[in-house]
Amino acid sequence: MTNSNNRRQQLLEVAATCFYREGYDAASMRLIAEQAGMRTASIYYHFESKDALLVAVHEEALHRIQEAVNAALMDVKGEWNRLEAACAAHLEMLLTGGTFFKAVMRHVPSAVEGRELIFKLRDDYERIFADLIADLELSPETDRGTLRLMLLGAMNWTFTWWRPHEGPAPAVLAFRFVTNLRSCLDLPA
Repeated sequence: MTNSNNRRQQLLEVAATCFYREGYDAASMRLIAEQAGMRTASIYYHFESKDALLVAVHEEALHRIQEAVNAALMDVKGEWNRLEAACAAHLEMLLTGGTFFKAVMRHVPSAVEGRELIFKLRDDYERIFADLIADLELSPETDRGTLRLMLLGAMNWTFTWWRPHEGPAPAVLAFRFVTNLRSCLDLPA
C-alpha cells in the first residue's frame, strides 16, 4: 500500500470516528484534519468534500462488513444456520470492528451529496439478508421484507446497549436473535 493509500485509509478511520462521536454536521473538516494530524487542505487531495468523505466511509464500512458476511457464509449448510452465520458476522463487525460500523448506523443528513449512493450501498448489502430470508421455509403470511428490516434493525441497535466486557459475544447474540426469531415464528429449532 502506498503512502497516499495509507493516508487515505487513516483519513477514513479518523472521519468515521468523528462522524460517530460528533455527528456529521459537527464533524468539521478542520476537526477531522486535526485528529488525523494533518492540515485541512491536505484532506482535499483525497476527498473533494465532506460529503465525499462520508460516502467513502460508508463504502469502506459496507465493503468490509459484506466481505465478512460472505466469508462467514462459505461452506455453511442449512438455511437457518446460514442466517445465524450472517448475523454473527454482522454483529461481530458492528460490535468489535471499530467506529466505522457505528458511524454508518447514524442518520444520513438529507442534504448530503451522494446520499442516494449511500442508500444504494446499504440496499446492496441488505440484499444478502433478503436472499437468506427468502430461502427460509416460512408461513405464507410472513412478510419477509418486514422480517428482514426487523432483524437488521435489532442487530444494528445493539451497539447502543452492548458492553464488550459484560454482554454476550456477538456469536451468542446471533444465536439468540435467530432462536428467538424462530420461536416467534413458531418454527421448530
